[in-house]
Amino acid sequence: MSDSFKAYVLREDDNRKVTGAFEQVATADLPEGDVTVRVAYTTVNYKDGMVMNGIGRLVRSYPHVPGVDFSGTVEASTHAGLAPGDPVVLTGWRVGETRWGGYGELARVPGEFLVRLPDGLTLARAMALGTAGFTAGLAVDTLEAAGMRPDGGEVLVTGASGGVGSVAVALLAAKGYTVVASTGRAETHDYLKGLGAAAIVDRAELAEPPKRPLASERFQAAVDNVGGSTLANLLTQIAYGGAVAAVGLTGGNEVTTTVLPFLLRGVSLLGIDSVMCPKDRRERVWQTIASTLPMDKLDSVSHTHGFDELPVLGRAILKGEVRGRAVVSFEAPRSRGASG
Repeated sequence: MSDSFKAYVLREDDNRKVTGAFEQVATADLPEGDVTVRVAYTTVNYKDGMVMNGIGRLVRSYPHVPGVDFSGTVEASTHAGLAPGDPVVLTGWRVGETRWGGYGELARVPGEFLVRLPDGLTLARAMALGTAGFTAGLAVDTLEAAGMRPDGGEVLVTGASGGVGSVAVALLAAKGYTVVASTGRAETHDYLKGLGAAAIVDRAELAEPPKRPLASERFQAAVDNVGGSTLANLLTQIAYGGAVAAVGLTGGNEVTTTVLPFLLRGVSLLGIDSVMCPKDRRERVWQTIASTLPMDKLDSVSHTHGFDELPVLGRAILKGEVRGRAVVSFEAPRSRGASG
């Protein structure tokens, strides 16, 4: 193992301003953990953009290497279940926040944080999924456990052109569901239909606070990336016994609603937490995604970038300028897809 590695390092000055730069970091400075991974790919999530730009005080100790997701091969291990050369993927566990993450050529974590790369996935495609794809898979798994089925009616995905939404649309369509995608970006309609969306609902139709406590029953279930008024509105349109998986809050974290959808229609509001999800469920959901999601659809929602593009991507994702999934390679990108 080399004595140092390249990483994108954040530092905080006396005025609490956070800045980032590429640096050579001593391997000895890696955090404690029983597995060291040679990182091949990482990605940029909205949370990464916040961390890179010092928003939300998610990081409490500097210097810090961000990156909440990574994939690569085990470089060294004292963990019983992992050996050098094993391909692995990491999402969650507050890596990239409370401990150093994947924006470096090396990462060190507890072995229990790592999932062995499922058959059918490459390291690049694992990062085309990342936290967003895993969250989408977890949402679909949760809704199916609550009774959602392919012949049960339409399933709505809000914020459909983002990372979680894109994978949710493609995964649901691959499973045989009739998917309705909600977006405010007209230029993404063809993109979403290509992923399998049967219909498009303009974001504005759901963004206003609901006018009545119950509207006509339309959707058997929904994957909601937005929260706020959108979540309040769609709760009124969920059919009897249906459910909503809440995965995001781009439209706000406060929801003003009534209990009537819950009391009169038996609707369930299900929270999705992908960060601390137990490892056994992680492995099952990753396997389901790998065996179900069409890889050509995954490639169509991803675009590959070089490691030096991280700062630009970190700013762009906060502005809503990143469509689908940004895969970051520690080698020069070979193509726009993530099949390598």
